[in-house]
Amino acid sequence: MAKKKKIKKQVARGVVYIAATFNNTVVTVTDEMGNVLAWSSAGSLGFKGSKKSTPYAAQQAVEDAMAKAKEYGVKEVGIKVQGPGSGRETAIKSVGAVEGIRVIYFKDITPLPHNGCRPPKKRRV
Repeated sequence: MAKKKKIKKQVARGVVYIAATFNNTVVTVTDEMGNVLAWSSAGSLGFKGSKKSTPYAAQQAVEDAMAKAKEYGVKEVGIKVQGPGSGRETAIKSVGAVEGIRVIYFKDITPLPHNGCRPPKKRRV
């Protein structure tokens, strides 16, 4: 029995979500409806420990995710960034540097409390 070849859907516009935490950077590329097309993270690329939180690791994660997303025919993307991580700025720049991809908009979606939960006690180092 011949295996049925899966046809990848063609998506012209996408959204790049960059979650930059203090320990890692996760990049997810979705279509406009929010269905995930591709994802990558610094940890999944083999960076371990404190190297995961570097700007270089974030840049590699973006390049990997965008290469996977290009297979779906993504031409234009919007960028949504969340979190305070060190790879944040580098990740944004490297999305714009990818050949054949145009950035339409940029938005910061970091959640901010309107005086919700009490923060943890201050660290004494």
